[in-house]
Amino acid sequence: MSKVKTAIVIGGGIAGPVTALALHKAGVEATVYEAYPRTTDGIGGTLSLAPNGVAALGVLGVDDIVTRIATPVLRQTLAIGGKRVEMTGLTGLPPMRQVHRNDLHRGLHDRAVAAGVAFEYGRRLVGAEETATGITARFADGGEATADILIGADGVRSTVRGLIDPDEPGPDYTGLLGFEAVARHEVGVEPGTMMFTFGKGGYYLYWPEPGGGTRWGVNLPQERPMSLTEARAVPPSEWMRKLRDTFAEDDPGRDLMRTSDAGELQVVGSLHILRSVARWHRGRMVLVGDSAHAPSNSSGQGASLAIESAVQLARCVRDLPDATSAFAAFERLRRGRVEKVAARAARINHAKAPGPIGRVLMPLMMSLMFKTVANPEKTLGPEQRYVIDWDARVA
Repeated sequence: MSKVKTAIVIGGGIAGPVTALALHKAGVEATVYEAYPRTTDGIGGTLSLAPNGVAALGVLGVDDIVTRIATPVLRQTLAIGGKRVEMTGLTGLPPMRQVHRNDLHRGLHDRAVAAGVAFEYGRRLVGAEETATGITARFADGGEATADILIGADGVRSTVRGLIDPDEPGPDYTGLLGFEAVARHEVGVEPGTMMFTFGKGGYYLYWPEPGGGTRWGVNLPQERPMSLTEARAVPPSEWMRKLRDTFAEDDPGRDLMRTSDAGELQVVGSLHILRSVARWHRGRMVLVGDSAHAPSNSSGQGASLAIESAVQLARCVRDLPDATSAFAAFERLRRGRVEKVAARAARINHAKAPGPIGRVLMPLMMSLMFKTVANPEKTLGPEQRYVIDWDARVA
């Protein structure tokens, strides 16, 4: 029987509430501590949830949150140089789903609260002290909290990761800035179709928005990384002007940017990845979600992997006698899987920010890849068909 009965979860985004819900299901009392002064309403744009991520939410009985609010992606098309290549999907699986991060966060938060999970806001972690019987978190406001274990669900710039390993180098910049908005321009593709486009100005994607218009997202190459605060300090009108100039010769990028309201532009900021975190745990501290593994958004798996890891961590804590054995088993279950996904996404990132020669050769390379190389069952099958058996005991 596990000695772990209580947990501190640092971070109240997506991974935090899921981790707390999974621990609750495993019989562990968890409290979530969030640095923001309130729920993160309005933070972030749209994210993808793959079938494996929705299945992991189903283990906790909260998958209906996604199916109720998300837009299903029924088909995907690659458009390059005036040509379109249909991307073959996997059979026998529900579709990928696009969901607004804020809506997903709110749904998970509310379901966790209904289950009895406590949330405390304005609690920024600054340190932790471990004893023989537990671990005490120290917060910037001078407060403290003590539990059996401490879980870092605090994202790609994790404070907990630095406490576990002060020498950890942190995230790498992908060379891309992220933006998102809804254009009034209609693109003339069937609802449920997601278009991936490598235009002259760079990479962007778009899909018909339920209710009218076209939602688009851009990964804009930029040499210097910018924090979210820095990126949002730039007036949206300036960003929109840059986007319109960049995609002035692209179809439909030109019309998407031209018919979008700068006041509605979501500035995501620099996109970062974690290539391989050397230490996921130490003593009574462990990382989960983006704090341990943050593949780029090119993977379409970031949120789904975070949800999976939360559920798997709870299984390990439930079935193993102490934090040391539980965290070691958790890493064995997860590291190989998440690093394979990260490696695949890194290869796509190189294509999103090509050099001058790469931009010339891109149409030929991408068309050839999708006609002769791409094998969705081989590349995506192991990712999207992954199902967690909650009732199976972790050895």
